[in-house]
Amino acid sequence: MSNTYKSAGVDKEEGYKTVDKIKKAVGETHNSNVLNHLGSFGAFYEIGGYKNPVLVSGTDGVGTKLKVALDSKKYDSIGVDCFAMCANDILCHGAKPLFFLDYLACGKLDSEIAAEIVLGMVAACKDNNCALIGGETAEMPGMYKPGDYDVAGFCVGIVEKDQIIDGSKIKPGNKIIALPSSGFHSNGFSLVRKVFPNFEEEFEGKPLYETLLVPTRLYYKDIHKVIEEVQVAGIAHITGGGLYENIPRIIGDGLCASIDASKIKIPSIMLELEKRGGVAREEMFGTFNMGVGMIVVVDAEHAEKVLHLLDDAYEIGEITEGGEKIKLSI
Repeated sequence: MSNTYKSAGVDKEEGYKTVDKIKKAVGETHNSNVLNHLGSFGAFYEIGGYKNPVLVSGTDGVGTKLKVALDSKKYDSIGVDCFAMCANDILCHGAKPLFFLDYLACGKLDSEIAAEIVLGMVAACKDNNCALIGGETAEMPGMYKPGDYDVAGFCVGIVEKDQIIDGSKIKPGNKIIALPSSGFHSNGFSLVRKVFPNFEEEFEGKPLYETLLVPTRLYYKDIHKVIEEVQVAGIAHITGGGLYENIPRIIGDGLCASIDASKIKIPSIMLELEKRGGVAREEMFGTFNMGVGMIVVVDAEHAEKVLHLLDDAYEIGEITEGGEKIKLSI
């Protein structure tokens, strides 16, 4: 019998099935700016209506949260996570997401699983008025075990040059407002899996994996609701490294983000991990978002308006003068 690509472990037909399962749904994310469709070598997106546009891009994956999804055979939220980790980053600069591309790698492709992951991306793109205009599925036996998947994404957004938010306007007296997270989002799962090895155990009346797999919150609508009404000095997406690493990224020299940790509403699952794993509180804040998915920095006079615009937002600190860029009173 002669060798074939399929005998080497790559089933092209399964790839075609994946495309068939997602093609209609992906097309529903397109708008008049998308000039071609799935199947081309490149994706075309026309830009118009801006005076001095700047493209803002971001790329990311979902880390070992994938392991929880694969072991629990729950794949629908992972696509949302992939999109959110990319799109939430570009929101920090005031950008509106235009289009998204994905990359899905595996050992042996299952069109049902692949389609479920991509359809999660489709749902997230629709929620953010963003077009899913392309992607790549790579079946790589020998690199990945059968049943293993990895996923990554790439998002491009746009903002007028004079409306870029980069933290340069942050000054003493500004207030720091927290937007709650939906849980761990997609960070710290190597530690999560070490402390919680059994995803089937019960937590607060349901299997633990249901809590762990709650998708990363999408902040597009919230952030742009605020930007349209209030001048925002800075925005930070709280991902890997927690508050300690992400807030200083927007704080200028000589300024300090002074945060009262007692005001932060920490999710019960994180408190359980801290207790069960014997994890120090400082390590928790240096690894997880601790319930704060994003922060916005605004003038004190605008703080109440932001809190009114966003029902679940709350103030956690202010900008002061100081040598260290963040001071977290734990």
